[in-house]
Amino acid sequence: MERFSARNFERLAALIHRYSGIKMPQGKRTMLAGRLRSRLVALELDSLDDYCGYIFENRGIANELVHLINAVSTNKTDFFREPVHFDFLRETFLPALVLAGRRAVKIWSAAASIGAEAYTIAMVLEDFRRKNHGPDYSILGTDISTEALEIAVAGQFSKAMIDPVPPEMRSRYILQSRDQTLAMARIIPQLRAKVAWARLNLMESRYPVDRDMDCIFCRNILIYFDKSTQNNVLKRLCDHLRPGGYLILGHSESGAGAELPLVSVRSTIFRRL
Repeated sequence: MERFSARNFERLAALIHRYSGIKMPQGKRTMLAGRLRSRLVALELDSLDDYCGYIFENRGIANELVHLINAVSTNKTDFFREPVHFDFLRETFLPALVLAGRRAVKIWSAAASIGAEAYTIAMVLEDFRRKNHGPDYSILGTDISTEALEIAVAGQFSKAMIDPVPPEMRSRYILQSRDQTLAMARIIPQLRAKVAWARLNLMESRYPVDRDMDCIFCRNILIYFDKSTQNNVLKRLCDHLRPGGYLILGHSESGAGAELPLVSVRSTIFRRL
């Protein structure tokens, strides 16, 4: 491995965990080295030990921290990933709001990555609104990675990535390039306008987010945190849910063990008390 001492790996790992909550065990040393190579080029440095010197000895941390977190953030996402959650929106959540006479709904995608989750939510809500005279809606998408958010704001994805979108929704809500060599598609402007984007670090003690969210998606991010961090994040998320609102986690995640004002309604779906 190019010059990257165990001590410097541990220093970087501690910084990453302290700032973002992401665990970086020794087994990820090679992965971290690979992801940071582009930063060596950008900063004209010869090795990762030099990179650590730039951050810790030359006080480059203020300028470099966002780039470091961008490099280590995992932005794996798909449209209609874990589809049972979107079935819940369509079959249970939205019909209940209609019965209650609600005219507007607010949803937060709290680890939005490049935007597939938030735009999937928008498609489901728009489709329900159109077919059932459902409520108007607004969606907030947040993520720690500025690079991911740039993609989300543009709303442009590969045609391969949008394959999971049902054909009817694909034809209605996605613009596909006539130039087949581009193999790109874009979310229609009307849907993009329904989603607001912001950078947010879930490790922050307070979130600049409305406290009356009807539903919060926080999926497939808690697995990167230790148990204590998971519990603290979940407690803060609950503060932004209205009573009766829902918190939706990823299929490999759980709120078990945390003292939270939540009741489980089905696997990975919880209602705020």
